Amino acid sequence: MVQVEVTASGMAAGGDALAREESGRVVFVSGALPGERVLVDLTEQRKDFARGHVVQVLDPSADRVAPPCPHVARGCGGCQWQHAGLAAQARYKADVVADALRRIAHRPDPPIAPDVVRLPDTATRTTVRFRVVDGRPAFHRRQATDLVSVNSCLVAHPLVEEVLRDGRFDGAEEVAVRVGAGTGERLVVAHPNGRGVIAPPDVRVVGTRSKAWYHEEVADRRWRVSALSFFQSGREAAQALVDAVRGAAGPRPRRVLDAYAGVGVLGGALEPERLEAIESTPSAAADARSNLADLGADVFEQEVATWVADRPGSFDVVVADPARPGLGKSAAAALAAAQAPRLVLVSCDPASLARDTNLLDDLGYDLASVQVLDLFPHTFHVEAVSRFELR
Repeated sequence: MVQVEVTASGMAAGGDALAREESGRVVFVSGALPGERVLVDLTEQRKDFARGHVVQVLDPSADRVAPPCPHVARGCGGCQWQHAGLAAQARYKADVVADALRRIAHRPDPPIAPDVVRLPDTATRTTVRFRVVDGRPAFHRRQATDLVSVNSCLVAHPLVEEVLRDGRFDGAEEVAVRVGAGTGERLVVAHPNGRGVIAPPDVRVVGTRSKAWYHEEVADRRWRVSALSFFQSGREAAQALVDAVRGAAGPRPRRVLDAYAGVGVLGGALEPERLEAIESTPSAAADARSNLADLGADVFEQEVATWVADRPGSFDVVVADPARPGLGKSAAAALAAAQAPRLVLVSCDPASLARDTNLLDDLGYDLASVQVLDLFPHTFHVEAVSRFELR
């Protein structure tokens, strides 16, 4: 194994620290923090870059802390940044978003809000997915394919934690524990089925082909969430995202288009007079129809890229929350064709945000503000809510 000494200069998208060898070659270093001098085992070498992991911290950063979860020492890779203090984690995430907008979107001074929205760092995740080893929960080992068995999880909500601790998952390969923090409802979704699963008495156990749901309470509304429908990582995360979208959308818009609507939370929380929602996943579209029925919403089960506005200018605000790849050219064009004065984009990948910023700029929308949210403490994952104004 080749070892090198390097000094990390910053954080890269994906969670590794960024450093350079004396030759100038970039090295992505797992386990390092900006400013640290570290000894690194190189695990991958290319002409232009290398990857490796820290074997010794020679000059530690003031941001370095002892990981609060005991499973980190055993190799669990579920939380990549537990060796960084919480304030530093938020700062790194804002820096990664700013760097992407500078490099990819060519915005030398991106309009990022100075404060990062942060959640409590423990006991908030209401959906936890894991693999199964000998009937017990397991997460992937850090930078490896094998698994580490666990009996607890630092970030799991107590209603999830009890299932992890007391449940048996014999016969299952993968399991998702999903709970409603506001309702107390609990669901275990097991693949390929839940026949061998033992859980607390109030927990409903289903297979991935079953039609089942639980309910959560966010933004003073009750939401149905089917077993396979997307929902935010927890109740507090969903509320934080709603608050950011409300701030970007402005005072209660009358006419709203909610693209990639999921179960309808973001558009529904705005409570407009007219709401159209687009969602391609059948279970989520069905949830949205149920959740938004009292608002008289029209829910379209289709891809956003295929949606066509009935009349340009018929919406005050477009809200879009695409998956990690972002809008892309076709969906950006479809949404821009609505000619809404304001477009609010939720991005879970800084590079995607930057690419979408360029696409929307070409379509007549200027980037006006970006709010960074740290909804996944102890990980490199970051969310951003951006406001675009039609020129």
